[in-house]
Amino acid sequence: MKLAGYLGCGVFVLMLAGLTACGVPGIPKPPSLQLPQPVTDLRALRKGDTVFLAWAVPDKTTDFQNARRLGITRVCRSTTTGMTTCANAVGEVAAPALTNTKAKPAEPRKAAPKVQASYKDALPVSLLSREPSSQIFYAVSVLNQNGRTAGLSNVVSVPAIAASAPPSDFEAQLTADGVVLSWTGSPHVGSPQLRRLYRVYRRDAATNTDAVVAELPFGTLRTYLVLDHTFQWERTYLYRATVVNVIHLEGKPEAQFEGVDTAPVKIVAHDTFPPAVPSGLQAVFSGVGQRPFIDLIWAPDTDADLAGYNVYRREENGESRKVNAAPVKPSAYRDPNVVSGHTYFYSVTAVDARGNESARSNEESERVP
Repeated sequence: MKLAGYLGCGVFVLMLAGLTACGVPGIPKPPSLQLPQPVTDLRALRKGDTVFLAWAVPDKTTDFQNARRLGITRVCRSTTTGMTTCANAVGEVAAPALTNTKAKPAEPRKAAPKVQASYKDALPVSLLSREPSSQIFYAVSVLNQNGRTAGLSNVVSVPAIAASAPPSDFEAQLTADGVVLSWTGSPHVGSPQLRRLYRVYRRDAATNTDAVVAELPFGTLRTYLVLDHTFQWERTYLYRATVVNVIHLEGKPEAQFEGVDTAPVKIVAHDTFPPAVPSGLQAVFSGVGQRPFIDLIWAPDTDADLAGYNVYRREENGESRKVNAAPVKPSAYRDPNVVSGHTYFYSVTAVDARGNESARSNEESERVP
């Protein structure tokens, strides 16, 4: 009886051990609160009196589960440092749709790109300042569907100084030398903390890409002139100008933001401008002891798109005709089709890559003995 009891107890202990080994669940975990992780990559850019905010939407909760039930995102703004709560929400962003893409069985699993969110905040005049050191601070708070949050994002800031107005008379004009940009300047007294400059953009209408073609500091000039010769002919461009506010505070990196842009000025860069007229033409006969010819030389044309030259010849009281079949590349030409006892009159034109031809040079004559 004692042995049986002992064995029974041992069997009972072994049965308990077997139950534990067979996967009896441990202490149950509490249900997830589905609190989205705080945003860590909030960015801010000011243009004129508008602040553009952007961030990656959290795809994980604070307990590292997939964030499936997001609520709204509050946009918080403050004029003082040390923002820890969203005491002043200036806007809300609706919850985006989060999708968890599954990799195919034969493919390695790839991390899905983060969903991006953005918000535009129009700065009220009451927040703008004349003090270069003044700033406006932003953070965002992502809520779950129950209106709870794990806290604020990283805090970012933009200058609070009032932006300068762009030139009111910005113009662009196409010329043979390039696009001439002009505007009337505004007086501005710089300081160690604040300086301003004009920035001119050129947008290619075909590719919708921008290029900075000029940056000029504010000064005492009444009229500003810029020549843009870096464009390509036979394309369409949109030119605009803005004022850049550059802030330098001791011990901090330089900060800058642009004001609003001028209205864009459209330029169709169609080349109808001929090259410069060749100059310095000379005609010299040569032919003693050989077949006679007349050599022509002139000063080379310096136009960047020069394709070559055309040579024209006439006799006395005759009509001038072109003697070359294709544009002459060097600034020289030999005419072997001359006859003894005749006087020939020559002129030269320059031709560009688009077939625009200059006016004719002054005539030079030479008589064949």
